[in-house]
Amino acid sequence: MKTTPNHHQHVVEQFGAQAQHYLNSAVHAQGKDLTWLAQRLAAFPDAHIIDVGCGAGHASFVAAQHVARVTAYDLSTEMLSVVAQAAQQKGLNNIHTQQGPAESLPFANASADVIISRYSAHHWHDVGRALREIQRVLKPGGTVILMDVVSPGHPVLDIYLQTVEMLRDTSHVRNYAPGEWMTLLTESGFAIRQLQADKLPLEFSSWIAPMRTPPHFSTAILALQKTLSAEVIDYFAIQADGSFSTDIMTIEAQRA
Repeated sequence: MKTTPNHHQHVVEQFGAQAQHYLNSAVHAQGKDLTWLAQRLAAFPDAHIIDVGCGAGHASFVAAQHVARVTAYDLSTEMLSVVAQAAQQKGLNNIHTQQGPAESLPFANASADVIISRYSAHHWHDVGRALREIQRVLKPGGTVILMDVVSPGHPVLDIYLQTVEMLRDTSHVRNYAPGEWMTLLTESGFAIRQLQADKLPLEFSSWIAPMRTPPHFSTAILALQKTLSAEVIDYFAIQADGSFSTDIMTIEAQRA
């Protein structure tokens, strides 16, 4: 049986080989949340922004068009290489890359104006510790913007989401419910400023392709879907081909 030493290394192994695929992924490269992010960041033209868990850099690319400096930060050096190359091709010379985990940010206290993270937090080993690090690195009054898939919260619905996420990608930790996010952020020294909720349609083959989900896990997801109650099928709008919709949320909070 193949094992990896720790969760961080497992994340690197899962995502490193798929870096180029994530750059070209329609699910990650577009969305109303990116449009909203562009509009919001227009208010910070002189800012230094850190994109924690930047992945293939889609949020970083948006941010770089509106602010002075962006640090694209990720565990995977392969992802960061893709970001650096794409930024150069796009003429975004204000993007710099740095490697490391969300739970230990290599930045000085009160050194960032805004910290963003998109579709990354559900992979973090210790989200509370990561949020405390974000709070430390932000300047007083600084802003954090988190964009991620969220759990509906109800146990019957939650168990479906966490199960299919884990089968698709074994580095998955948890999609947190909105209430959990509120608690985590408040306990980490943030005040919630606004929330944006939406649905994200996921076409099954496009959803599993970036992770190269093994066939037996893909089959398990489809088999699971055929056993679900009408309540779960209706909530996630599960289709015969395995496609479904999930909840996403953008949370903006401010450091005291």
